[in-house]
Amino acid sequence: MPEQVFTVGQVYKRSFIHDQFGGNRQGGISPSAKYPFIFIFSLKSGHQHGYKDQWENNDIFSYSGEGQVGDMDFIRGNLALKDHLINKRRVFLFIEDRRSFVSFQAELEVIDYDYFDGIDKNNNPRIGIKFFFKRAGVDVSYSKPVDLVISEPVEEYLIKRIPTVTERMGLVTSRVGQGAYRKSLLYRWEFKCAVTKYNKADILIASHIVPWKDSSNEERLDVDNGILLSPNYDALFDQHLISFENSGRIILSESLTKSNYTQLGVDGKETIMNLSAGNFAYLEKHRLNFSTIF
Repeated sequence: MPEQVFTVGQVYKRSFIHDQFGGNRQGGISPSAKYPFIFIFSLKSGHQHGYKDQWENNDIFSYSGEGQVGDMDFIRGNLALKDHLINKRRVFLFIEDRRSFVSFQAELEVIDYDYFDGIDKNNNPRIGIKFFFKRAGVDVSYSKPVDLVISEPVEEYLIKRIPTVTERMGLVTSRVGQGAYRKSLLYRWEFKCAVTKYNKADILIASHIVPWKDSSNEERLDVDNGILLSPNYDALFDQHLISFENSGRIILSESLTKSNYTQLGVDGKETIMNLSAGNFAYLEKHRLNFSTIF
């Protein structure tokens, strides 16, 4: 089998892929029975079931595991993805172009995963699995991959992470189910504070732009509704004492004096250089809390 199996950007009929290589013709994760390949398909209908697959940055793609009802687990396709490097199976990403047709995006290698709190097909709270892949052959020096060989049963890991019944039914606790969300922001911002570029990952905070309590279930998991910040900027941002223009320029509230900001290490000249278009709508809502600014 040649090294280059598919052409980036080319649109293929999905049935052609399966006729040539085998694999499940339905669903998102399709291991081939003929070759050491796994095909993953990012489908438009996934949003209806709480999935959101996306490029976190140019080299990192996040992908929701399979299972439309109930908690996801590392079985079948999810297990095949987690262990694909161990089992020497190549992963190929396709994104739906139109009905029955998919566009080839990249060959991927798994580097990380975590759990997220979401809603299943029946609108019931559940725990999902989010995989993080890098482009095959790309050195992602900032990544902090987990040990993909789990040292404890998945059930025990989930017990430690699953919120209480009350929390899950209401989905209102600000730190519930944010493992995958935080990692999405870490990869989105390449493990650096969006403002200062400080890169000690365990200090950085995945800050929601529109607060968790004011967000819909979809908005709570939307990476565009988040910025990775150092603790002092996160605290000020959370209290609406700073915000940012769409250009990335910082805005200071008059609730504090300039000397207060200086004492906190904020000089009013800070700028976020790479906000996405998706951030803008959330930042507009955040700025509504500013009545007067410097």
